[in-house]
Amino acid sequence: MTSLQLGLIAGGVALVVGVLIYNWLQERRIRRRIAATFAPRTPADERTPANAARVEPTLTGDDDRDDDRGAAAPRSIAGEFTASRPQGGDADDATDFVAPVDYAPQAPAPAPRGAPAGLPEAAMAEAVPQSPSAPRSAQPDPDIECVIRVQPASPVTAGALAAGLHARVGKPLRWFGRSDPAAPWQLLRADTAGAFSELAACLLLADRTGAATRPVIDRFVRLAGELTATLPGAFSAPDPQAEVTRAEALDRFCANLDVQIGLTVLKAGAASIPGTRLRGVAEAAGFRLADSGRFEWVHEDTGQVLYTLQNYRSEPFTADNLRLTSTPGAVFILDVPRVADPVRVFDQMKLAAKRLTMTLDAALVDDNRRPLNDNALAAIRQQVEATASALKDARLDPGSPRALALFSG
Repeated sequence: MTSLQLGLIAGGVALVVGVLIYNWLQERRIRRRIAATFAPRTPADERTPANAARVEPTLTGDDDRDDDRGAAAPRSIAGEFTASRPQGGDADDATDFVAPVDYAPQAPAPAPRGAPAGLPEAAMAEAVPQSPSAPRSAQPDPDIECVIRVQPASPVTAGALAAGLHARVGKPLRWFGRSDPAAPWQLLRADTAGAFSELAACLLLADRTGAATRPVIDRFVRLAGELTATLPGAFSAPDPQAEVTRAEALDRFCANLDVQIGLTVLKAGAASIPGTRLRGVAEAAGFRLADSGRFEWVHEDTGQVLYTLQNYRSEPFTADNLRLTSTPGAVFILDVPRVADPVRVFDQMKLAAKRLTMTLDAALVDDNRRPLNDNALAAIRQQVEATASALKDARLDPGSPRALALFSG
């Protein structure tokens, strides 16, 4: 083997090692940025590492569920659940956060709880949403979206973006436009009027179906590039692999805050509830049967689903099977991240579950058919309160548009 061949081999090995080290450093840096952006500053001994998968909370102890209950049904909670938080980066690491797109709101708002210490004011205005209660459609959200900025050679209408507005790339996609840099962003639809000199394409990085993968990010970048060429114009996209790493970190972060509470109303022994009886009682209590196969309790003013009632078995409820069949029980479900004021909603759901239990001469139990007394329900309420507090600390206010986006799918 010649010295030239040896040199080439050595150079190739050094190149591979260098690439691996660079990728590791990039992933570490991005994870710290994600944690610094979302997590509050807490003492090191108060933090717990992020879980690897998005799971529903479970009971401790042996699981002796009835075999006819579907695995997809959320389990009741009776203690032992605590909300986990990812480890945040060092204070110095938090200061180098750079938003994917430069778009400062018209008036910066005070930094919310948990904002990265030492972040420059201009960068803070870009990196931090200005108000959890503001409509998510008001502007792009670089914390949870991959954002591509497009600069048309001349102002264009929403009609010129038809291919992008109707595109499906694997994750929710939004387009924004504004007439000039000082104007507010406007969510674009096919019938949106006006001409826009600046555009932003935004792809959600994670939801309950998982993180945006490299093929999804690549399709998104390719779509933006092809559409820009037809305008014509120029576009600026972030590094796809960096966005994939950011999406995975965000998905792991949200997994720790993704909590559903279940309260089961169950008949004793082999007894069951006729479907017609259950439907009558549920509708009298204010529920309505939805296409999802669940009864929904909807807030009459906002139209928001506060909690649901699903079959104890795996089969969804339908008008037909409620007429013809019976069920051993039903499960009240509270999706904590998706409702405003989860503690108040839990109190309301608990009372509804107790009333249904009395009306149907059933028992209120956990997933292992253990009775839920007032002490157990009080412990569950504390867990709901802890989860809601953790969501707020992470600037994912329960029921907010941002939380609804991340905890959907």
